[in-house]
Amino acid sequence: MIFPDEYKHVGHSKEMPDGEDRRIYFLTRYMIVENCETGNYSLFEVEHQGEGLLRDATCLKELASGEEIVRYEKELNIKDRALLIDTATEICKSKEKVNTVIFTGIDKHLTFVHKPDPSEIIEIEIVDIFPPEPSWLASVVRRIEQSGVWGDLSIHFSENLTDLRQFEGENTVFPCSSSGLKGKCLDCDVIEEDGALLVGCEISKSLFESRFPGIEYSFVNICPFKSDIFKPTRVFITRCCRAENSGIVTIAGIKGAVVHWGASEFDVTMAIRNLVQELKLSVKKDNL
Repeated sequence: MIFPDEYKHVGHSKEMPDGEDRRIYFLTRYMIVENCETGNYSLFEVEHQGEGLLRDATCLKELASGEEIVRYEKELNIKDRALLIDTATEICKSKEKVNTVIFTGIDKHLTFVHKPDPSEIIEIEIVDIFPPEPSWLASVVRRIEQSGVWGDLSIHFSENLTDLRQFEGENTVFPCSSSGLKGKCLDCDVIEEDGALLVGCEISKSLFESRFPGIEYSFVNICPFKSDIFKPTRVFITRCCRAENSGIVTIAGIKGAVVHWGASEFDVTMAIRNLVQELKLSVKKDNL
C-alpha cells in the first residue's frame, strides 16, 4: 500500500511536467496528473534533485493510470487514515481494475490510497464493565474518536464490555451505589450475615474484610488484571482503580493500555497514542 503520510507530499497538475520545465515543488513525492479532456488521472512517484523551492524532476515513475484510478466524489477528512483505507478498500473490491483512489479533503487538498491494505489498521479493543450505562470508557473513546484526534494513527475500536447485571441479587455486594445495580453496596450498606457474593476488585475485597471482619463471602474479581469473567482478546485499552497500574501493560499475553478509573479525556487520548507508538516500535524491532 502507498498512502502518503501528509497530503503536502502530493502534487496535482493538469499536465505532465515536460520539456525544459520539469521543475517540481521540493515537498512533492507523488504527482497526480489530471487529463481534462478525458477526465482520467495518472499517478506518479517523483524523484528530484537540486536546491530551493522548485527542483528538477529526475524520474517520474508511473504507479497507476486510466481505469486503475477513480476519484472519490465526496469530500472527507483526509487526516482520518482508517476511514480512507476502508473507503479505498471497498471501492477497489467493487471495481475490478481499480487499485488507486484519489480523495479530496474538506480543505480541497488531495491525497490518495494506492493498493489499499486494511491489515495496516490497528484494531484496539475497549475492555470495560457496565453499568453505569453506557460504559464510561467506551463512551469517552467514541467521543474522542469522533473528534478526529487519532486520525493519523490508522486505528479501529471494538468493544469487549461485561454487563454486571448478571450478578444482581439480594445477597450480591457491589463496590459503589452509583452503578444503580440491584443488590447491596460497600459504600452504603451493612453486611451482617454469611453468604454474600462480592463483585469487585482487590480494593473492594480489602474494604469488605475491613468493614465486615469474620463474614464469610464468595468473590468475583472484576479487576482487568485478574478478572474471573473477562479478558482482552486483542490489543486493548482498559481502566483500573489503582493509579500505579496506569500505562502500557501486558495482560494474558496481550499488550494494551491502562488508564485510571478517574482518567480525563486527555489521559485516554495520550494512552492510545502511547500504545500505538509502542506497538509500532515493537514491529520495527521485530523487522530489524
